Amino acid sequence: MAARNYFNGKWFLGLLALGLSIALIIATASSDATTNAPTQTGWQLLQRGDAGLVVAMRHAIAPGTGDPANFKLGDCATQRNLSERGRNQAQQIGAEFRKRKIKIARVLSSQWCRCLETAKLINLGKVEPFPALNSFFNDSSKAPGQTAAIRKLIVDNRNTKGVIILVTHQVNITAITNIVPQSGEAVILKGDRQGKIQIVARLGGF
Repeated sequence: MAARNYFNGKWFLGLLALGLSIALIIATASSDATTNAPTQTGWQLLQRGDAGLVVAMRHAIAPGTGDPANFKLGDCATQRNLSERGRNQAQQIGAEFRKRKIKIARVLSSQWCRCLETAKLINLGKVEPFPALNSFFNDSSKAPGQTAAIRKLIVDNRNTKGVIILVTHQVNITAITNIVPQSGEAVILKGDRQGKIQIVARLGGF
């Protein structure tokens, strides 16, 4: 009887482990599908070449949060910067755009070093510093004015051919979309003549 209980117990534990493994595989596949589906939709829209598409991209991986207390805008040594992984991520993002032959109209960037470096490493065109894309993580009073300027840029370019890329910060993207993007993740936006901003798709997984 004891031997039978022992083997029954092993059989039950083995079955339980198998069930958990299958559940994990299904959950992982479901998660991957959820992540990849909007990304593939986004790439397809960018390749189609619709006018007025704006890619608001969070800078690549830069470990930490915010900036040191006494950071200076023009001094990268005082700021939080891209890691080696972040630089590789930025190059990968640019390679994905080039592989798909997506036409780029402009590349605008926050004046923070981690954004400028991301914008340069994606290597999709001349980088234009754009102060409205600067972080307001440490000064939320700047959020309304900067957000309004970015919204105006998106709406004013609703008929522009070619993609406009905005390399900016999490707080800036969240202020417009209510989305909290990961490092290197992007949200594709489009404005209409009523001044509304539509979230078209997301690009992630870099």
